[in-house]
Amino acid sequence: MKLILKENVAELGYKDDVVEVKDGYGRNYLIPQGKAVIATPSSLRQLEEDLKQRAHKIAKILEEAQNAAKAIEGVKLVIPAKTAANGTVFGSVGAAQIAEALAKLGHEIDRKIIYIAQPVKMVGNYTAVVKFHKEVQTPVEFEVVSEVEE
Repeated sequence: MKLILKENVAELGYKDDVVEVKDGYGRNYLIPQGKAVIATPSSLRQLEEDLKQRAHKIAKILEEAQNAAKAIEGVKLVIPAKTAANGTVFGSVGAAQIAEALAKLGHEIDRKIIYIAQPVKMVGNYTAVVKFHKEVQTPVEFEVVSEVEE
């Protein structure tokens, strides 16, 4: 089933992308939630016309995403976490902790655009990817250290 996304959907695509999904996923989740519409010939023409009219706005959004990516480029974060004696983190370090650490440095970034490949459950060095735009993404390196209790 071909659909036009009305908003960004993680692991599927970005707003205004035309995607191919299984019928059940489209009919039972994406369309009822208002996240997509069926890609009919008329809706595809409408999408094309909308994209032409919004080209300037899209260029501005892309430029803002590139500036935000440059601002955090090369940032190395240190994230303290409660750990056991062997270095295992109680719980895990996720996108929320990375967003919080970036906010302390003055970079307000939504945790929903931060992606970590696998769960962080040990002390060590890791890399997360911040996806500002479908064409702009930047890696952020972070180190998980044991939190020192006083």
